[in-house]
Amino acid sequence: MVRISIVVALALAGCHNDAKVDPNTVTPVSAGSVGSDGVRRIAIEAGTKGYVPARIGARPGEKLVLVFTRTADSTCIAQLKTPDGKLVDLPMGTPVEVAVTVPASGEVGFACGMDMFHGVVVAEKA
Repeated sequence: MVRISIVVALALAGCHNDAKVDPNTVTPVSAGSVGSDGVRRIAIEAGTKGYVPARIGARPGEKLVLVFTRTADSTCIAQLKTPDGKLVDLPMGTPVEVAVTVPASGEVGFACGMDMFHGVVVAEKA
């Protein structure tokens, strides 16, 4: 029982977030870069502040590529739960691309493997 408590405490310590990030700030629809294929790419840092940016504005039906780069040596942020529920490893310093199609309304979310840090792609009204 003590061993389990220690493991849980260490895991939670890896997800501790002292940084202040406004969770309501939405990255504008114009953020990122659009490739020749028309797909917008958004760089997302997976680090000590969680996901930055954590809220990404997008047009309904828009195709995005979220490019996650892990910058913190934390067990919690080492995996990403994609909007379709798959777990993807985020190796330190290596960009990992995740394709997302924005819903007609509402939002689609992503989270760390331990479900402690979260982010969303928000469908913005036209």
